[in-house]
Amino acid sequence: MTRQNAHLILQERGFNYQVTDEEGLLELFSREEVTAYIGFDATADSLHVGHLLPLMALSWLSRCGHKPIALLGGGTSMVGDPSGRKEARKILSLEDISANAKGIGPQLKLFIDLSEGKGLMCDNSQWLAQLNYVSFIRDIGRHFSVNRMLTAESYKSRLETGLSFLEFNYMVMQAYDFLVLYKEHGCRLQLGGQDQWGNIVAGIELIRRETGGSAFGVTMPLLIDPRTGEKFGKTNQGAVWLSKERTPVYDFYQFWRNVDDQETFRLLCLFTFLPLEECRYLSTLEGNLVNRAKEILAFEVTSICHGHAQASEAFLASAGAFGYSDPELIAKTSSRIVEAGALGKPQELPTVTLTREQLASSDLATLFVLASLASTKGEARRLIRQGGAYANDMVLPQDAEKSSALDFFLNSDSITLRAGKKRYKTIKAAP
Repeated sequence: MTRQNAHLILQERGFNYQVTDEEGLLELFSREEVTAYIGFDATADSLHVGHLLPLMALSWLSRCGHKPIALLGGGTSMVGDPSGRKEARKILSLEDISANAKGIGPQLKLFIDLSEGKGLMCDNSQWLAQLNYVSFIRDIGRHFSVNRMLTAESYKSRLETGLSFLEFNYMVMQAYDFLVLYKEHGCRLQLGGQDQWGNIVAGIELIRRETGGSAFGVTMPLLIDPRTGEKFGKTNQGAVWLSKERTPVYDFYQFWRNVDDQETFRLLCLFTFLPLEECRYLSTLEGNLVNRAKEILAFEVTSICHGHAQASEAFLASAGAFGYSDPELIAKTSSRIVEAGALGKPQELPTVTLTREQLASSDLATLFVLASLASTKGEARRLIRQGGAYANDMVLPQDAEKSSALDFFLNSDSITLRAGKKRYKTIKAAP
């Protein structure tokens, strides 16, 4: 692919929140292949929707002919990033960090091309774990002003609730990552969330002091769900994960299918590779057609994260529950849905199979938990009492929470449960 000015593309699509040197970065992208990195700490065995924005930025860099580096934080995960946290992160064992890194690695490879040196994935434990502490604080720590570090938002927000000395080292370690990647791979750009501004600037300053060279930083906006005020990607059931073991593909699809109408254009620009012209066209749809735009958004994001085949299955299952979209509109606005064969016969909804013994020992509230339609029995009971729980599209009475699950299988081997308006799951009784 011909090299393109990725900074302009990211800017136009809404990725850029703050830039350390706008003119300098534009000029850098216009004249050479740019090596840029984003770090991902191994705090869980899967990335989640909150990581998708930086992952898409890396992918755009790769698509535009530049060299992205996905940096696994095997070393920084031992300390824990205080950014955006009200309290210290749980200290992870080396075994947990290693296992988490193995889960995250394949997900990162979905977004960048590692063939023929086009991209790179590495782990900062390769250099951080080898450091001599006294030498490190003498050679690197001397460049950092404690007074200036304390002005960083990630530290200021924690001073009242408590900031450990362990966490206080995080900025220095992240800055050192940038220095290492600058020296060894010619990396001149770091990207991160808007809460990473202080850490990124610290790395740029360290590179200047240590080498006399120049580097750049870009932060991306923190996305908030306007309906809840929570970080985008959070639900009543917790985070929406990229791992289908943590978040089933159908539920992942439905998360995107049910985003706020007013956010559709922004999310299409950020989380799909559709041309901007197509995103703008979809944003002009009104009334019920807004759902078609969200359907295309859901299909595109699910395709990126789980492949076209599984996106098609989720699309068909959703169509089976809610009815088909206009095939002509889909063909006009997103040929990939048609190419993926997703306009065939509607499929069954996601299914959970339980034994008769499991059903006999479960009440209805438990059944909603087993179906992943509620995270706890307490949440399931509230759902039933508030009239938001359905069985075969019939609202369940408020006193049904303690009913035996087996009672619903006396005349059938399956039932369809629904939580709210749009979350379905079929429960089948094993023979």
